[in-house]
Amino acid sequence: MRRAHLLPALPLALLLLGNDAVSRPPLPTVPKVDLERYMGEWYVIANIPTSYEKGAHNALESFRLNPDGTIASTFTYRKGAFDGPLKVMKPKGWVRDPDSNAAWWMQFFWPLKAEYLIAYLNPEYSQTIVARTKRDYVWIMARTPSIPEADYSRLVEKVAELGYDTAKLERMPQRW
Repeated sequence: MRRAHLLPALPLALLLLGNDAVSRPPLPTVPKVDLERYMGEWYVIANIPTSYEKGAHNALESFRLNPDGTIASTFTYRKGAFDGPLKVMKPKGWVRDPDSNAAWWMQFFWPLKAEYLIAYLNPEYSQTIVARTKRDYVWIMARTPSIPEADYSRLVEKVAELGYDTAKLERMPQRW
């Protein structure tokens, strides 16, 4: 019963969260994503980290397409060091733009959904940039735990073109 006083504020909070995204120009996504090819493991090469990801090592995002069309995701990392405690999150995802398959919702807990926009994907499906309209968080990911320095520099330039402050971008420690 103590939490009942929070219920009237929930719609307002959700409205305010939504308004922040609307105040930004739209973020372009890739024209088309082959979901079957996109599924699998993606190593986080760099990101503007969420509070949960600060100090993360060996971050790995895995996707699996469910029979009902939803996306099963498992995000794992070591907290604070390569031998730090293993952290695991299992958000549920679903495509919100079936024409491109490049705009998703990810839900870590109900009722809140996080925007997941595939803003860049190379033709080999080996490097990607996942972004948000709010330009608050971004992830550079690859199928391998490291990428050539020239590729990294090119991806950072793409992040800047999307309107992000790349000074906030942090390399993810990866050692496997």
